[in-house]
Amino acid sequence: MKHDVDKLTLTPIGVIHSEHREPARTPIQPVCAQGVPGRVEVFPEYADGLDDVEGFSHLYLIYWFHRLEDLGEPAAERPRLKVVPYLDDVARGVFATRSPLRPSPIGLSIVRLVERRGTELLVEDLDALDGTPLLDIKPYVERFDLRLDTRGGWTDEVSPETFRCRGERRSERQ
Repeated sequence: MKHDVDKLTLTPIGVIHSEHREPARTPIQPVCAQGVPGRVEVFPEYADGLDDVEGFSHLYLIYWFHRLEDLGEPAAERPRLKVVPYLDDVARGVFATRSPLRPSPIGLSIVRLVERRGTELLVEDLDALDGTPLLDIKPYVERFDLRLDTRGGWTDEVSPETFRCRGERRSERQ
């Protein structure tokens, strides 16, 4: 099938630095990485885009999963449309998961902004690997983003114990 847009070119605006060096030991979501510090380096040519960011307590980091080969999946088998998510033992549609093995391996994390230092952002609750290419930053705005009375699909059936054990995955500092 032919699409109007076959390929896109994305330009990183910076790099995410964290204590996470191994995918298998990296928390699967920011909520599983509470208090884990990190640093977001924004390239100098994008410095003006950081103006006013320090007024926000939380930011969305949008990034590229750059180390898929470290997950043990041969490139020929990616992307998969069915994956077994970290919190489950059943294959699910990839778009009903947050698996990095996606047609476009884009990641999304909400982190707490601790401090801005020029073109660097000190953050916490970071679940991204060290060296991850940063594609974009957007402010988290509770007034716009908070949704109540939501459904979590299959994740609603995951026990708190399973979530804790499979979600936190121990980093080097723990």
